[in-house]
Amino acid sequence: MPTRARLDEFIAVVESGDHAGAIERYYTEDASMQENAAPPRVGRDTLVAHERGILARMQHVYSKAMTSIVEGDKVAIHWIFELTDHDGKVYRTDEVALQEWHGDRIFRERFFYRPSKS
Repeated sequence: MPTRARLDEFIAVVESGDHAGAIERYYTEDASMQENAAPPRVGRDTLVAHERGILARMQHVYSKAMTSIVEGDKVAIHWIFELTDHDGKVYRTDEVALQEWHGDRIFRERFFYRPSKS
């Protein structure tokens, strides 16, 4: 079960822009992430590679946790993300992440947001 301090550390790493590093340091080896109702991605190495792929397509990423709640091994975080690609196009995501922690690491995470229209 995460402490408030551990969750705040995780949030600070994400807000600093080190998204892949946050996955490496705060997720279990067999962790999964799921976007809305899409099939989950499984395995920390897979998650890190996916995150690095997204970041490589961006020139700037802004991440801000608006609020977070810890209740036992369950965590909810309301995030605002603004990603600017290399052409200058900005993508904004207002998202809620629901997490299940095992000890001091994230085991399962699901994101809920309205998909952008492209």
